[in-house]
Formats: sequence, structure tokens, C-alpha cells
Amino acid sequence: MGVVAVPADAYWGAQTQRAAENFPISGYRLGRRFIRALGLIKRAAAAANRDLGRLDPRLAGHIATAATEVIEGKFDDQFIVDVFQTGSGTSTNMNANEVIANRAIELAGGQKGSRDPVHPNDHVNVGQSSNDVIPTAMHVAAAEALKLDLIPALQKLGIALRKKADAFDDIIKVGRTHLQDATPVRLGQEFGGYARQCELAVERAERAIAAVRELAIGGTAVGTGINTHADFAKRVCARLSEEAGIEFVEAADHFEAQSTKDAFAEASGLVRTVAVSLITIATNIRLLSCGPRCGLAEIKLPATQPGSSIMPGKVNPVMCEMLIQVGSQALANDYAVSLGSREALLELNVMMPFTAYNFLESVRLLSNGARVFAERCVEGLEADRQRCRDMIERSLAMCTSLAPVIGYDRAAAIAKEAYETGRTVREVALAQKVLPEAELDRILDPASMTHPSDG
Repeated sequence: MGVVAVPADAYWGAQTQRAAENFPISGYRLGRRFIRALGLIKRAAAAANRDLGRLDPRLAGHIATAATEVIEGKFDDQFIVDVFQTGSGTSTNMNANEVIANRAIELAGGQKGSRDPVHPNDHVNVGQSSNDVIPTAMHVAAAEALKLDLIPALQKLGIALRKKADAFDDIIKVGRTHLQDATPVRLGQEFGGYARQCELAVERAERAIAAVRELAIGGTAVGTGINTHADFAKRVCARLSEEAGIEFVEAADHFEAQSTKDAFAEASGLVRTVAVSLITIATNIRLLSCGPRCGLAEIKLPATQPGSSIMPGKVNPVMCEMLIQVGSQALANDYAVSLGSREALLELNVMMPFTAYNFLESVRLLSNGARVFAERCVEGLEADRQRCRDMIERSLAMCTSLAPVIGYDRAAAIAKEAYETGRTVREVALAQKVLPEAELDRILDPASMTHPSDG
């Protein structure tokens, strides 16, 4: 294809340079998690090929050292290929091969760019193809991001919400359905529900890891395994499992693993559900805090920053709004993943960089969003106990506990009169003498309405 100029200080080579010139599209890159996964794969492949007699032990050692430096992030600035590139990710695989080869050449005492004694294709990429390396990197990067980033963040948020649930368990407040007054609940019950959403979100993230456990490595170009050793994939998967602490296995069917991204779509769907949970938690906390004087105002959020450039003293629920936006972006990314996953054209999916980028971006945003929301919102929020007490007595839904005793129609009439006169249900029921006062106090005890009756 002729001569192409590569910067003298670059570790990438001609193929990467051509890709950089061909795809000046977005400035988006496959980030830290993906680059680390490529390093893990190349290091594992070098060891496997050495043990199988397909790679000189000395060269394998240099490649492994260079790959380790890639894993550690020392060459992130050398991964320059845009996300919007060849759909197989070949340019990114060659970016990794060239960077690792040139660094290995340095370690061997050679001249960077000479391809001697380490060649990016013949040595770093031996027994591999972009068509099995890139889908393998997608799965390894996704699994590590879920395990190391998203799950800890969700656990942190869940713990913070559970602590608030315990602290607020004795606070009785108005429940609401359809955003209208309903029977009493404990504020702790509401927060317990949010904590449970996080616990279930962790379980969903764990299922997403399970969905991407099968790796395409070993299928090479089209899934047949041409130019690789029959034991290569098994050995690579074993090393990746040990290094990542995740049980990766060779794909049961390499044609499925390379031509489809169904597993990625499944994992993305689970992450999408996590995003929905975080959106609903943030939305409800925002509603409970609305005010501070003319809204529900049952909880007080930490004041993190001024909320208005024109209204002095205004403080907005900015952390809730942040998390809702993060979750919404993750929903959009899931749609992008589904579009990418369906581009399974015969023996190869051809939207892999795009699909990987959107999934990993969702996990990154949700991880950061959940962690920051826990630290800057949930941990510092407080309940307004007096506000909760004041509103519970005014609720017309207090009539619900009267209905089994005096009948639905009579209880509804009391509620209607209370609404029209501005009195409480208790005041109207006392005036009508529907029950003795002591019995009325027992039935209208809001705490007794927050759990099933004993009989």
C-alpha cells in the first residue's frame, strides 16, 4: 500500500497509522478497560504459544513484559484508533500488536520499528486473528468492568440506603400511589425498597458477567481455528481466568462466538435494568425532597452547590438529576449495543468496536454515578420527622383502616367530608361518633397501618 510516515517516537506502526488517518471520526477511543483486556490476552497468548512450542521462549518473555506494561496502562496514549473504524476491530488489534512488538524489540535491544526480532503479526499475533481477539477482549473488558467497577459501586450505594432504611424505620409518613395520598408507610420501608433494588442490581451485574464468560479466542479468522493449536484457546482461557479472577471458558461453538454478539446483548440488557433501578431511586428521592417549604419536603438532601443564578438560597437536587441523566445515557447505550449486536453477517459481527464502546461506557458512567450519588447525596440526607408527622394526620387515606369496621361507603363519606371541610378524618369520625374514641384511636393509629394485621 506504499509508504506511510509514522512518528519516530511512536510505538504504533504502519497499520495503526493508516487507521488513524483513515478514521478521523469522533475522537472516541476504546478506553482503559479494553486496552487492559488486550494486554491480558496478548500476554496469555504469548505464554500459551511458548508452552505449545510455537513461540521462542526468549521472544515470548519480551512480549509478555511488554504486554504487562500495556496492562498497567503505560502505553494508553499509544492506542490512537477511533471507535468508528473497521467493524471487526482489526485496526485496534494491530494497534496492540504493533505497540507490544515495538516495546518488545526495545527490551530485546533492537531498533523500534524494525520488526526484528519481534514481528507484530508473526509473533505477537501468532495463533490469533482480530476476529477472535476483539470479541474476546470485549468479554474480558466487560466482565472486569462489571466486577471491579459496577458491582462495588452498587454495593456502596446499597449499604448507604440500607443504613438510612434502618435509621428511618420509626418514621411514619404518608404513602403515595399515582402521586396521590395513600395509606401510611414507614420512611424506612421506602428506603429499604431502594436498598433492595441495589442488591438485586448487584445480582443482575453478576448475571451479566456470567453471560460473557465464553470467549471466542481460538476461532481465528472464521471460527475454524485455522493457524492455531488445538489447545491454544483452553490455555489462554485458563490464564485469563487466573489473572482476572473470573471463570472464563472457551466458547462451546466458535461460529456462534464470532458471528454473533447475543451474549453481549444479554449482558447489556441486564445493565439496562440496573440503569432503570438507579433512575427510579434517584427520581423518588428527588420527589421526597421537593420543597423545601412548598413541596413534600419529607427528607432533606445535602446542599452541594447553589441551585440558581438568579434565585438566592435556592438549592436543587443536583445529584439526583446527575444519576437520572447517567441512567438515561445507559438506556441509550443499550439500544446502541442492540443495534451493534444484530450486525452478525455470516461468520463475523461487524460492529464490534461500536458495541464494546457503548457497553463499557454504560458501565463506567453507572459505576461513577452510583458511587458519587452514595457519597454526595444518600450518606448525608436527613428525614424531616416533624413534617412527616404533620402530614400523616391530614391524609384522607386514613379512612382505609376504618372501612373493614364501618364499611367502605361510610368510610368514603367521612373522607369526602374531611376533604370538603378541611378537617382530619379523625375529627370527622369523632364528630359523627362512628366509634368510641378509644376504639377510633386504635384503628387510626398510623403505625398499625404499616404492616399486616395479626388476625
